[in-house]
Amino acid sequence: MNRTVEAVTPDFVEALERLPDGYVEGTFQGRKWGSTIKRSDDGRRTWLYAEELGGTDVVSFNLYIASANLPVLKPCEMSSEKVVRFVLEYVP
Repeated sequence: MNRTVEAVTPDFVEALERLPDGYVEGTFQGRKWGSTIKRSDDGRRTWLYAEELGGTDVVSFNLYIASANLPVLKPCEMSSEKVVRFVLEYVP
């Protein structure tokens, strides 16, 4: 079972698309966060790095659009569930 593919739902993709490029501050689970999003020119890769401001928590991942427009989520040393929850709940 490849959880990284299954974790990518249309809701996740839509929420990620709504987040602005570059650096932005916002809230997640009642705490203040800073996040940076970079998207490749061809739209096939999205990178997000976020850190809790004044805390130690981080969220980091790459989302690739593979062949047949299949999105593949690659979290950086954390669960797919944490990444998905962050993207769905983060408010810039």
